[in-house]
Amino acid sequence: MKFDFSNVFHPNIENGLTEEEINDQANRVQDIVETIKQNNPGFLSLPFTRVYIDRVLDLKTWIQSFESVVVLGIGGSALGNQALQTALNPLHYNALSKEIRKTPKIFILDNVDPDFISSVLDQIDPKTTLFNVISKSGTTAEAMANYLVARGIIEGYGLDPKKHFLFTTDPEKGILKKLAEEEGIKTLDIPPSIGGRFSVLTPVGLLSALASGIDIIDLYNGAKEMHKRVTNPNIWENPAAFNALVHYLYYQKGYNISVMMSYSNKLYLLADWYRQLWAESLGKKYNLKGEIVNVGQTPIKALGTTDQHSQVQLYNEGPYDKVITFIQLENFERNIKIPNIHCDLPELSYLGGKNLSALLNTELAGTEYALTENNRPNLKVIFPQINPFNVGQFIFAYEFQTAVMGNLLEINPYDQPGVELGKKVTYALMGRKGYEDFSIEVENKLKNKKQVTM
Repeated sequence: MKFDFSNVFHPNIENGLTEEEINDQANRVQDIVETIKQNNPGFLSLPFTRVYIDRVLDLKTWIQSFESVVVLGIGGSALGNQALQTALNPLHYNALSKEIRKTPKIFILDNVDPDFISSVLDQIDPKTTLFNVISKSGTTAEAMANYLVARGIIEGYGLDPKKHFLFTTDPEKGILKKLAEEEGIKTLDIPPSIGGRFSVLTPVGLLSALASGIDIIDLYNGAKEMHKRVTNPNIWENPAAFNALVHYLYYQKGYNISVMMSYSNKLYLLADWYRQLWAESLGKKYNLKGEIVNVGQTPIKALGTTDQHSQVQLYNEGPYDKVITFIQLENFERNIKIPNIHCDLPELSYLGGKNLSALLNTELAGTEYALTENNRPNLKVIFPQINPFNVGQFIFAYEFQTAVMGNLLEINPYDQPGVELGKKVTYALMGRKGYEDFSIEVENKLKNKKQVTM
């Protein structure tokens, strides 16, 4: 995997960074890399921890005996699963016949929209379905609501829950751990030191990957390879630290939006995973000193060429507030040659005989050129091909980049206090025990607030 930072620098763009700006921060970034290594956050040592991957591999025969595997999770318990499935399996994977697929269909329920949930339930046979409930605390309202729906279906069919449920949760505490011990339901552990958005290479993401035939060992091998690169203290040889510094320096200049634009449909949902990682890790009210700073760079996803026709006008001529990251794929799994039809029409003849992949990457080159001509900073992450090894590299690089960026911003990239109030309000309004007083407070505020409706 390669990283191309050419178009964030002067003179390629007039207002670009200089080597001096990078070198001025080199010692600081080196210290940050060493600090991260010393603190050893949970995700950092994960590629060298076999216990989690081995536990998933132990369940392979049982998991792949089902016709369908349904993941019940949200946020970090779903986005990584979705990214792995889309990148590493055919885009129409669930539509393939069992003879071609050979492994279970994979469904990921990451919302409580009843129309969405019903549409999935209509496609499965509960008798041949495994439900993987993912919640570290066992209190995530969305995941647990969907668990109760699934549990009701399983019990309604007179089926044994321990044969149709697998809980991925905290290894020592929580309601799911308690239920599993009482009812003999199999469990997988979420490492206590790893938060949801850093958990894709734990059983959280590995279970559904293994279920659909993805080589999870090669995912780990890719992460191991990237570990060597991102723990290098030399800023000019460390793509994750370098990328973090590029984003930090531009953020200091007012570029508070980070766009990830994939020129591959299969790699598109990596941008979804990145959005949570970047937004939830870096959007913080307080710094490490307890001072109010309200920092964070807003992540946006885009798809080439689709969003050339919806977003790129803004990127080229709108505010100077975006750093664009292209994801480029050099070698596609399949290709389609455009027929030489209408050779007498200059409006069409230039396309004849060319491959769609060539057109797609030429479109990327055109967008890159236009942004650069308009002095808009852009960089590329280049996949030579899509495979578990390269996806593992990408995931680990961006996890480390996020840790570095958090240190540059002097905030804690591993917590998410801004999410908690919304959860508490949900618990109160839904009548959860212990939230009665808070429910009264919320209802009074809602009743007394100024109303402006049309």
